[in-house]
Amino acid sequence: MIAHRHILGTFDESLTALRNNVLMMAGLTERSLERAMKGLINRDDNLCANAIADDEEIDQLEKQIDKDGVDILLRFQPVASDLRRVVSAMKLSSNLERMADQATTIARRARKLNRHPPLPEVELIKPMYDHAMSMFKDSVDAFVREDVDLGRAVVPRDEKLDELNRMASHKLVERMAKDPDQLRGYLNLIFISRCLERVGDHATNIAEDAVYAAAAEDIRHQTVAASV
Repeated sequence: MIAHRHILGTFDESLTALRNNVLMMAGLTERSLERAMKGLINRDDNLCANAIADDEEIDQLEKQIDKDGVDILLRFQPVASDLRRVVSAMKLSSNLERMADQATTIARRARKLNRHPPLPEVELIKPMYDHAMSMFKDSVDAFVREDVDLGRAVVPRDEKLDELNRMASHKLVERMAKDPDQLRGYLNLIFISRCLERVGDHATNIAEDAVYAAAAEDIRHQTVAASV
């Protein structure tokens, strides 16, 4: 969907700047998550430190987006699709900031794991990461392209991520019972698994907001009809 040009050029410029900051924030959040996971998988404390350091810049961008969004609302008092685009951009930045918080938690847990012998159960986390990042990228694409179908398609994928989290947690609890000496390590992996599950939750929120911004349709809390 291509938006019609607003009669006030300065509104278009302000909205474009707002969206560009959101895209920059999305790129930084994606990089932070990648660094945190590579720090975990490669046992690289420097990557973990970089992921943690990213959080400050992401927090500052969220503040700037909130400030600019409120300024647009006050200056131009947009309505209908214009209003939805501004509000959805501000909501997206909030979800991105929370994703970045999850990246920070993953990086900190990874550094704790790196102080001890490697655990092969790290492999349980990789499918969750791949699935969560796929949801994340598609949800942002749906927002950028105002792609309603893509936004809708992201939402049900969260169920698979929830299931992957349950499976990983179950296996890790079993390992804790058999190998109590590695209790802390398995707990750290459980927390990392939960972080990735929450990344999927935030990706779902972004996808739902993308649909609302493009089509004025609220798809939150809709139940998927059971297949016959």
